[in-house]
Amino acid sequence: MDGFEVIICTVPSKEIGLEIANKLVKDRIAACVNIIPGITSLYEWKNELCIDDELILLIKSRGSLYNKLRIAIEEIHPYEVPEIISLPVRQGNDAYLKWIRDNTAIAE
Repeated sequence: MDGFEVIICTVPSKEIGLEIANKLVKDRIAACVNIIPGITSLYEWKNELCIDDELILLIKSRGSLYNKLRIAIEEIHPYEVPEIISLPVRQGNDAYLKWIRDNTAIAE
């Protein structure tokens, strides 16, 4: 059976987050995308310390759709190296997991 995943992706604006979320849900690559505002990211990029206001996307999908999901995000995302991290779902509400399955496409 295909496993479930939560994919984390930070974005610079609500508009970008909505564009990515719309694409993923419309194309059935993800069942749901939560857009969480108000995070501050501190990191080093090209030898420079950066502090940015961002939003975080929590994307619920199937493991078999990860590559398709990653490609879809990279086509829209403005960052040179976007954060796209997948975490396996070890347990969950059976009805919710069924809903994810029912609302995502079967990987080709």
